[in-house]
Amino acid sequence: MSGKVIIFSAPSGAGKSTIVNHLLEKYPELEFSISATSRAPRGNEQNGKEYYFFTADRFRQMIAEDKFVEHEEVYPGSFYGTLKSEVERIWAKGHVIVFDIDVKGGVNVKRIFGDSAFSVFIQAPSVQELRQRLTGRGTDSAEAIEKRVAKAASEMEFAAGKFDYVLVNDDLDTALAEADRIVGKFVRG
Repeated sequence: MSGKVIIFSAPSGAGKSTIVNHLLEKYPELEFSISATSRAPRGNEQNGKEYYFFTADRFRQMIAEDKFVEHEEVYPGSFYGTLKSEVERIWAKGHVIVFDIDVKGGVNVKRIFGDSAFSVFIQAPSVQELRQRLTGRGTDSAEAIEKRVAKAASEMEFAAGKFDYVLVNDDLDTALAEADRIVGKFVRG
């Protein structure tokens, strides 16, 4: 393995995608690693753009075929993972890989890539703010939102001390400026 990776993990609604998209626009040497999942597309998500979508059975088959750098069953029957072919594709271009993955996946990827990886946990200012953000999206049912909020609380506890940097997204402009600073230092430093 060679090259650098930056790992962004956060509970749903913490602003991870907004921050990652901002950095991808600012730094041409960064390239988003498209994760694989067995969940259904949300909204306007497209296969091969936001995610590679597979059935749960196909995902399990790919696990057995050792196609993943890492994978996690986030909810029963709902898998997420990083394809080895995706890592190879991005490094072949000489780019820095940007991972936007769940908290357990982030810890696993940091362990796998070691000092070549910089891991950032993005945290909302509170669980209540997280609930409001998820509700405001309008993409999930009330039941799904409550499931995500409960998961967020355990993710914040699990993440403690396991990431290189914790970025609190209380004010978006401040969070974007801080993300610019820490990523710039890792990528170009």
